Amino acid sequence: MTLTRPTADAADAGTAARRGATRRALALLALVAVAALIPLLGPRTALTGTGEAAAPGVAGIALLRAVLFAALCVPAGELFAGTLARRVPGAPQVEAPRSWAAYAAVAGFAAALGLTSLVATGNLLPRRFADLDLGGLYASRDGRLALWEVNAFAVAWFCARSRRPGAQVWPLAAVALAEALRAHPAAEHAALTGSGLTLVHVTCAALWAGGLLHVLRLLRAWRAAEAGGTAGPGAAGAGAAGGSAAGATLLGRYARVAAVLFAVITATGVWSSLRRMPAGTIMDQLTTTAYGRTLLAKVLLVTAVAVLALCARLRLRRERDPFDARSPARAEVVVLGAVVAVSGLLTALPLPIRW
Repeated sequence: MTLTRPTADAADAGTAARRGATRRALALLALVAVAALIPLLGPRTALTGTGEAAAPGVAGIALLRAVLFAALCVPAGELFAGTLARRVPGAPQVEAPRSWAAYAAVAGFAAALGLTSLVATGNLLPRRFADLDLGGLYASRDGRLALWEVNAFAVAWFCARSRRPGAQVWPLAAVALAEALRAHPAAEHAALTGSGLTLVHVTCAALWAGGLLHVLRLLRAWRAAEAGGTAGPGAAGAGAAGGSAAGATLLGRYARVAAVLFAVITATGVWSSLRRMPAGTIMDQLTTTAYGRTLLAKVLLVTAVAVLALCARLRLRRERDPFDARSPARAEVVVLGAVVAVSGLLTALPLPIRW
């Protein structure tokens, strides 16, 4: 009995762990599928009744941009949250969750390559390889920026697979800079100001969304270590001691930084919106233009994220257990995923007319 019972218990625990991993994987796939519907189906809804005409393949462009933004958030968040976790005193000495940075770099590379093919055909949908003017990419500003992003994600993949994953910060910064420059062509009035606002906005948003995702993964790993440590004595129990306290510290530190990031995102977002839609017309354009409607949807989603973040913070202060605050934080991650998808849609829609 004493020989078979531990073996049976270990087998049951392994089966439960595999089932839990399968459920999490299926839930993740379902969330990705739902998020993909936003850029695919959103243009038709946003453009209805506005009298505006979208570029060919706007749904595909919106989806590719959403994937590119998500691919930027994941590794940036891992680096950010990993830095916070290393500074937490008494953190459990357990193996960190498996990095998703390499997978994100592959997804970003594919999305950037798809966007580059659109630029190579004059922002039209390529139907055959002969439609691509690859040499013309070097002759245009948009083409060079598109190639810049492709190369940056390729370098990010090599960095993620190397012994110095922290070096990803440089190619990721290059992607954010390329997006900022792409969104504000040189012919635009005060293009440098617009690019600066977009760079800060994109960087803070990537740290906010990706950071929360990795913080939750770290909390789950620490909780598993704590449960394993309480099950038996020894090094495992000593290493997992204080996991709840360390988790509360990590979540609290992230929340404080996230509050600053949210303030910066709000300020740069409002400033950028006023540059696109002057204050005297913004209320009308929020409901009569596709860009305004999508922007309004993004504002509502960000407001929901802020409410969920506040709920998680209040629960953490009341319970002092980070695992009790994970429910609103998980919902916050889901809504942030929707924000990323809406952001991809926003970049593909026609810009509002300055009345």
